[in-house]
Amino acid sequence: MKTVAAKNHQIQLLHVEKPVDVPKTSLLIRTLYSVISPGTEISALKLSTDRCIYLGYSAVGIVEKCGDHISSFKEGDLVACYGAPYVRHAEYLLVPHTLCGKVPDRVKPEEAALSGLGAIAIHALRVAELQFGDKAVVAGLGIIGQLIAQIADAAAYEVYAYDLSLKRTEMFCSRPNITCFTDHKKMEEELKKDGYEHGADAVLLCAGGKQSPLTAQSLKWIRDKGKVVIVGDIEPNFPRSDMFAKEAQIRISRAGGPGRYDPKYEREASDYPIGFVRWTEGRNIDEFLRLLKDKRIDVSEYVKEVVHIDQILTAYESLLDKQSSVLTKVIQY
Repeated sequence: MKTVAAKNHQIQLLHVEKPVDVPKTSLLIRTLYSVISPGTEISALKLSTDRCIYLGYSAVGIVEKCGDHISSFKEGDLVACYGAPYVRHAEYLLVPHTLCGKVPDRVKPEEAALSGLGAIAIHALRVAELQFGDKAVVAGLGIIGQLIAQIADAAAYEVYAYDLSLKRTEMFCSRPNITCFTDHKKMEEELKKDGYEHGADAVLLCAGGKQSPLTAQSLKWIRDKGKVVIVGDIEPNFPRSDMFAKEAQIRISRAGGPGRYDPKYEREASDYPIGFVRWTEGRNIDEFLRLLKDKRIDVSEYVKEVVHIDQILTAYESLLDKQSSVLTKVIQY
């Protein structure tokens, strides 16, 4: 089967063996679509050496075979799945059932392929611990930032979206309940104009670039004891005096939720009891699929750029430009 990897700063299309043996708690999935996560994958490409790094973590496909202990899925089901190393850009995937969600009838497969990114967006908002009516600033309007802003709006938070890229803000400014800015001073003025002179309840930092002025700026945007949630690849260099003045809370959102990087949950598919862990990464996948089914969010703009896996070498080119309005590419198999 074909799969995609980064090696020596180059994208490579490799041919590897198709999985044959299906563990008792896993699904063998024939991939229909997978979605490129630009922040993660471009970083991996730039850091790659002579060792192959398999790319991708969000996909959708048809169940070909179920493990002996699987009862919640059956052959022929359309499922969304998330989480490297089990999910990647490959024609076949062998995925523990805790990392899969059944796609509702009214959801298009290519949109369901975004479920991994959607789970990350949902978990970031959970880390922010916002309540009905709270104000949130989403800084960085890449694919994750735009998903976070849409989901925050669907949850009835008041959303202010910020990005230095005019193309990305223009792409997003048609959303009726979301106010977009390319100038942070104007955003600060708007926050005060709206009668909320105390600041936002939370700022979600969705940009990359390691060292960023957003860390210092974000502390000026939040209210007393407000929260800053690091979602993107930003170093947490916050001025102590500004943190102290507001007793600010700095939090880091780790991927798609509880269960990520836990071998018991991911490798052995041992789920957490819902009474103790309400929202695992698997349940966040299901919730993102519900938002799609109920038309609470609109991801149609994100799945227009479809590239067959045989043309994978060109799929990453436009994503290298951080100012581009192309936020992701959908890979078709």
